[in-house]
Amino acid sequence: MVRAFQDRPLPVGTIDRLLDQASRAPSAGNAQGWSFVVLEGPAQTERYWRVTLPPSRRDGFAHPGLLRAPALIIPLADPQAYVDRYGEDDKAATGLGRGPDAWPVPYWLVDTAMATMLVLLGAVDEELGALFFGLFDHEQELMAELGVPAGLRPLGTVAVGYPAPDRPGRSSARGRRPLASIVHRGGW
Repeated sequence: MVRAFQDRPLPVGTIDRLLDQASRAPSAGNAQGWSFVVLEGPAQTERYWRVTLPPSRRDGFAHPGLLRAPALIIPLADPQAYVDRYGEDDKAATGLGRGPDAWPVPYWLVDTAMATMLVLLGAVDEELGALFFGLFDHEQELMAELGVPAGLRPLGTVAVGYPAPDRPGRSSARGRRPLASIVHRGGW
């Protein structure tokens, strides 16, 4: 995850390649209930930052290089796409077409997260940096600013661009858990 970006635009077509890759993510019932709002260039990304990190709060922001990311991608999950799909004849017997509460696991979030991971991996393939981060208490205001239809749920935001030097985040010192602590062969 990259928290500082160069002030350098992405080549034309880069975001389209990343999102084309994302469109190939696994999808329950092939519902494909994801969408992406893309903000490219300083004028568009500033709309995002104006809502989520107004200029009055930017002094002292721990990662000012994040605001230079040339592209921001907001992945959106559509629960209704899954309810509608599982209400169709070939899926109706599952009972999942009754509504979002019928789903023991909200696959609209799972599938959109997988599509988002493909964006992150695609950025690495393009020799770019990327960061997934949350919206937290700015979700409603940002969705209104961007004209996102009601019912769609943002998972967070992906910043994409050329990485710039930065200090590691505090969490990076934690390291990775060893495989022996996360893999349980043949059972727990």
